[in-house]
Amino acid sequence: MRIIIFRTCLFFCFSISFFGQSKKYVIHTVAFYNFENLFDINDDPFTNDDEWTPTGSQRWTKEKYHQKLLNLSKVLSETGTPENPNAPTFIGGSEIENRGVLEDLIKEPKLLRFDYGIIHFDSPDKRGIDVALLYQKKFFKPTSFSNIPLYVYKNKEVAAADKKEEPTDEEVEPVTQNNRVFTRDQLLITGFLESEEIHIIVNHWPSRSGGEKATSEYREAAGKLNRKIIDSLQQINPNAKVITMGDLNDGPYNKSLKIALGAKSKKSEVAEFGTFNPFEEMAKRGMGSTAFRDSWDIFDQIIITESLIKPDFATFKFWKAGIFNKPYLIQNSGQYKGYPLRHSTTEVGFSDHFPVYIYLIKEMNL
Repeated sequence: MRIIIFRTCLFFCFSISFFGQSKKYVIHTVAFYNFENLFDINDDPFTNDDEWTPTGSQRWTKEKYHQKLLNLSKVLSETGTPENPNAPTFIGGSEIENRGVLEDLIKEPKLLRFDYGIIHFDSPDKRGIDVALLYQKKFFKPTSFSNIPLYVYKNKEVAAADKKEEPTDEEVEPVTQNNRVFTRDQLLITGFLESEEIHIIVNHWPSRSGGEKATSEYREAAGKLNRKIIDSLQQINPNAKVITMGDLNDGPYNKSLKIALGAKSKKSEVAEFGTFNPFEEMAKRGMGSTAFRDSWDIFDQIIITESLIKPDFATFKFWKAGIFNKPYLIQNSGQYKGYPLRHSTTEVGFSDHFPVYIYLIKEMNL
């Protein structure tokens, strides 16, 4: 495969050979990254963010905060290269404290020139962490957006397990008498990528705190909500192009993805109105976006509807997917050698996840 990349004044395009014929395509990168505890240094009295303050357990100072922003901006500006030298057109993010930290992030020198817009809502998560979408204004024009709540309730098995386990970074707690688990909303954005309508759902599904099996029903509920959103969009427009992405806290093979959402690992298996998950094949090959107890998994995924894998490129379609795991993002010594380089009390890292991305391409009319 021969690829030549060059920049025009408005967009990026490249040449690619299919069956011996070289054609030029417009290309856009869609990325997702768990920012892992992107907190400012201020104490929010309404959330459990005390540790992320100058006097908290993380000793989270202004200097550390700005180093975190610098680190994230480097990763985001490079995700998806070299196939596309432009930074991602879309960046879905999770573990975000508030809109303010995103405003600081997009002002970083490595991101400022891309002129990102922000779509963000505060969610009911107990720690105050949210999902959001950054988008390059010159390419995408949002027309509507909303946060859709996920209603799940703590079961007895999880409640009992919580008493035995240490809390995790993502632990969520019931705060009402009906034992509702207050987790992240699902963020739905509709708009036009150049001249084509596209829908994006940004997710951070309930954690495994309390045990994978005991909490599976929460993530299955999240998958069902995703499917319901997609169904509603397809009822309005059967050819709706939908991208759902996020830290799903499940691998591509779990029930939440395979049954509740109905994602398939092969394009040939995707029925009309179905969904395709390009990260399942990567997981089968042993690749991962995050690791726990020396076991890798792909919790961070980007899933697309059948309308984005049809065999023509007259309009934007899926090309390929990847995990951005450059060496500088990897711990190179100590107990967690080989893991994603996350924050510690002695070093401001990047995240305990790697970013994931897909490319959308469209044939140019010359």
